[in-house]
Amino acid sequence: MAVHYVLEADDLEDGGRTIVSIEGREIGVYRIGGQFYALHNYCPHQGAPLCKGVVCGTTLPSDVYKYEYGRGGEIVRCPWHGWEFDIKTGKSLISGKVRARTYKVEVSEGKVGIVIGS
Repeated sequence: MAVHYVLEADDLEDGGRTIVSIEGREIGVYRIGGQFYALHNYCPHQGAPLCKGVVCGTTLPSDVYKYEYGRGGEIVRCPWHGWEFDIKTGKSLISGKVRARTYKVEVSEGKVGIVIGS
């Protein structure tokens, strides 16, 4: 298990994202509500650069003919086919069997590190 420090915590504002490269892997780093999350920049559907997609929210369970929008800034939408993934967990909103790879993130002394090999 190795921690790769990729940026200063203050360099990524809340709601922001950046894509970094570690050991030949592109990884999207997101800051949501002051917490950091990391997703592999690869959509499991057909290999699109997932982390280049729009960061948005989604409709929530609601009554018939009512549409409630929520989870703003917590969902990334694949730029190729629109599949949506929870940034915090990597889970697809389309299928419980599909998920994007996530990485553990550690913040130490103001630096954001991605854990590889765990």
